[in-house]
Amino acid sequence: MSAAAEAHGHAGHPPTPHYSSRVSPATLGILLFIGSEIMLFGSFFTAYFFIRVVNSAFWHGQWPPSPYQRPAFVAGVNTLLLITSSFSMHWADTSIKKGNRAGLKGGLILTFALGLSFLLIQMIEYSRLGFNTSNTAFAATFYGLTGLHAAHVFVGLTILMVMIVRSFRGHFSQAHHHGVELGGIYWHFVDVMWIVVYFTVYIL
Repeated sequence: MSAAAEAHGHAGHPPTPHYSSRVSPATLGILLFIGSEIMLFGSFFTAYFFIRVVNSAFWHGQWPPSPYQRPAFVAGVNTLLLITSSFSMHWADTSIKKGNRAGLKGGLILTFALGLSFLLIQMIEYSRLGFNTSNTAFAATFYGLTGLHAAHVFVGLTILMVMIVRSFRGHFSQAHHHGVELGGIYWHFVDVMWIVVYFTVYIL
């Protein structure tokens, strides 16, 4: 095809973009963002373990230091809620890829309800702990890690709400579902990160 003919073919619309990677720019962007978030969480985990190791002799190896208690049972319930929400998010994603709009709506609403329940339970947990960030280094790092994750859950809930509104307005379809897929990637990241926080803060 001559240059003139090619220019004429693109006169009514822009040329198709050429990607150097098989991964779409939007997916690559969310993966890079998650990579930066992993580094952010990594810095908090580093501070948590540093404080635990450095002060182990002062606290005679007791963790958490007396009189602090970690509500492991409540955190375990929250863990089950988030794991279940990953399955419901996967249900929503696979449903729209098959053209099942009812499954999409049901999966998104269930995921939002589970995520909101997680956040509310964590707020109740905070109100009953009996200590705050100014008490000890343990308290500061405890709230730092769990609070950072709670902030990510809040962002995830906001994304889910936007997705729910869009789904009821008919914005997603079997051919156009990228927004659901990207939101799902973020939500799965939030779930996996909580499992790491749970075992690090409440179990170890």
